[in-house]
Amino acid sequence: MLEVEDLRVSYGDAPAVRGVGFTLERGQTLGVAGESGCGKSTMALSLLRLLPATATVTGKVLFQGEDLLTARWSRLRAVRWSAASVVFQGAMSALNPVRTIADQLCEPILLHDKVGAKQARKRVGELLDSVGVPAARMDGYPHEFSGGQRQRIMIAMALACRPDLIIADEPTTALDVMVQAQIMDLLTGLVRESGIAVIMISHDLSVLAHLCDRLAVMYGGRIVELGPARQLIDDPRHPYTRALAGAFPTIGDPASRRAPAGLPGDPPRPSELGAGCAFAPRCVHAADACRTEVVELWPSGPERSAACVRVLEGERGA
Repeated sequence: MLEVEDLRVSYGDAPAVRGVGFTLERGQTLGVAGESGCGKSTMALSLLRLLPATATVTGKVLFQGEDLLTARWSRLRAVRWSAASVVFQGAMSALNPVRTIADQLCEPILLHDKVGAKQARKRVGELLDSVGVPAARMDGYPHEFSGGQRQRIMIAMALACRPDLIIADEPTTALDVMVQAQIMDLLTGLVRESGIAVIMISHDLSVLAHLCDRLAVMYGGRIVELGPARQLIDDPRHPYTRALAGAFPTIGDPASRRAPAGLPGDPPRPSELGAGCAFAPRCVHAADACRTEVVELWPSGPERSAACVRVLEGERGA
């Protein structure tokens, strides 16, 4: 369904996304993980050309065989919502506070499905019921709903025109753990029932491991590891993936709760990226080659790849 090739995004001289590539099949869920500033949201929003005009985007984004980066605006407008939609992070800021929920959900239905107002409202009621929000409240305003309900409304809006692909940009941000679990279960059920493809962005590897088939870990604007989600969590090959997986305390283990494994420092700013591996300054295993040699994704097992000199040298030695 989706094939991304050598995707690059820059703001002036600052490269935010550097040569990202992956594929996504119908009914598959791809998780994208990494710290803030690693390029996750920029990469995801560039797929539908939702970035500001100051961004320069190159590469290929083949969606159902059509390159969206070169598509005309009229065609791109037809693809958005009807074929591919977005669940934005921060539902309160994404929803219009002065328009009712019904008005906001009816808008894409009226635009793309070409139905009357009565049919559109009926569809809105069905959507709200499907995500666990009472249809009777459709004429309410965003501030009248809880955070979890607003996030469910955002998911309903993304599903309004029955798309084939949903991009969920940290849909559980600022929600408590119980509501997070409900939203995750909701998305899992929708994927299973509708056969849609999902790109899920999150900082939480445990959430992605539970929900996603495959996982892409980003750092410094690149994908540094890609493969089956459960395998990446249980047996990470890249040092950064290992650090992310170790940052979460283990339930029932007091020692890990009191002293969770952390990672000193911060990801580099796009304007500060130099030669070699972007993770080298924070990597305890960094060698001289890491500071000079740029390693692309390299096979690190069945259906797995990692961008690490140690993985590359291991394959060469084999």
